[in-house]
Amino acid sequence: MKTEQSQANFSKYSAHIDSKNSLQYPRAKDLSLVLCHCCGTLNKQLSEVEEKHASHCLKCHSVLHQRKPKSLDRTLALVIAASILYIPANVLPMTVTDSLLGSQQDTIMSGVIYFWQNGDYLVSAVIFMASIFIPMLKLLILCFLLIAVKMQSSKRLHFSPEHCSMLYRIVEFIGRWSMIDVFVVALLTALIQIQSLATILAGPGAVAFGAVVVLTMFASLSFDPRIIWDNYSAAQNTRNKNGLSLQGSDVIHVDHAPLNHDLSNSSQ
Repeated sequence: MKTEQSQANFSKYSAHIDSKNSLQYPRAKDLSLVLCHCCGTLNKQLSEVEEKHASHCLKCHSVLHQRKPKSLDRTLALVIAASILYIPANVLPMTVTDSLLGSQQDTIMSGVIYFWQNGDYLVSAVIFMASIFIPMLKLLILCFLLIAVKMQSSKRLHFSPEHCSMLYRIVEFIGRWSMIDVFVVALLTALIQIQSLATILAGPGAVAFGAVVVLTMFASLSFDPRIIWDNYSAAQNTRNKNGLSLQGSDVIHVDHAPLNHDLSNSSQ
């Protein structure tokens, strides 16, 4: 009996094949389950009456939610703010150096060029990758993910959810190295000031760049990648229903054609 019951439950919740022979697996939301984002415990989904009040995890008592609330709106606002601050972060001076020879202001790009011309290729490459390339790449990927989610149910543009998820994992990976250039600049500043060669102060570009790093970090955290699969599943179900309705109309048309032909022959 237990074996038959387990097989019945497995067949109930197992993946089914749609008209395009692609697998669609049940989601936790379909099985009335909620995953805690803090401890990873699966909790039962509350009923509609109980959902009026905030539900908490049974293990760590954190607030439970199926999807991050207002994920797209928050991510879009943070991406726009980071994109606006990205320009002054690269145009305004990053450091202001005061020495016996005078005062000098350096931007991120001028620092990259300076280290490259002096043979410090590794430092130059690290500053360029972490200060210019990685923030720009994160902003471009997040913009693409927002567009992909919005256009997922469109009839013209369809983006693979696997590729979108891979791009989101890239954003999470490169986000760990966002502050490495700040560490390099702080280390060089400390070494120069210890030797009493000059005094280096942070310029307005450093403030803008720090804001860009923080905003992109919050943008990647506020984006919920499960929305990609939600919209993709909804679009697939809509296309499948439309395909089945078209197939049904074709069958009716084919079945009635011989009948009309027989009636015309009998009348003759």
